[in-house]
Amino acid sequence: MGELSGRVAIVTGGSRGIGAATARALAAAGASVVLAARGEADLRALEGEITAGGGTALAVPTDVTDPASVADLVGRTVAAFGRLDVAVNNAAAGNHPPTPLADIPLDGFEASVAVAVRGTFLCLKHQIPAMLDSGGGAIVNMASTAGLEAVAGLSGYVATKFAVIGLTRTAALDYASRGIRVNALAPGPIHTEQLERAGERARAGVAMGVPARRLGRPEEVAAAAVWLCGPHSTFVTGATLTVDGGMMAGMPSFARQ
Repeated sequence: MGELSGRVAIVTGGSRGIGAATARALAAAGASVVLAARGEADLRALEGEITAGGGTALAVPTDVTDPASVADLVGRTVAAFGRLDVAVNNAAAGNHPPTPLADIPLDGFEASVAVAVRGTFLCLKHQIPAMLDSGGGAIVNMASTAGLEAVAGLSGYVATKFAVIGLTRTAALDYASRGIRVNALAPGPIHTEQLERAGERARAGVAMGVPARRLGRPEEVAAAAVWLCGPHSTFVTGATLTVDGGMMAGMPSFARQ
């Protein structure tokens, strides 16, 4: 029996990277996991992997920018499993290379806002009533260390991650007395597909900027998400937990630099 046995979880952006790792970890902890993303083939593959490993998973192709699609996701979850207890809102749009703010195309900025901000809002809007019907729950929104400290050239990404943390804190305050906890995770550099494509030299350069001198793994972020959704964090809400190898702790010593 896992610590989330009997619980029902939704993971958006759940087809790859941190989302897929989180779905696997929730299933390993005993939760029934509903996988949501736009890429149906990847969702079906992960659904099969979790099921073959003895877990319970349901793939529901979803566009988090579409209110009807998000409502359908939550509705199908409750119809299949009778309740909703956990949600990890991880969907994100593709990021552009570092670009000065005035040179970023408007449609690129708006695409980031649509997925990360509008999408997170819509997920919260539909997940919270279902959790209230279930007697409470736990939600984790995926932010970033870029939502705590700005990064030059990434104004769209930074703006959306600051917004995700703001939504997280407000929702936590709105529903703390009604049994719903809402927290955020702020990963630092994590070895996902984007950094894999960048090549070994680029990854080594990024790792040198981390006090731990390495990249994080998706499974490390997933473990933090499971903890925030589980029975050992029941007095934690409105928090942003960094998973960053020490990046947000402060300035490294000049000697180390």
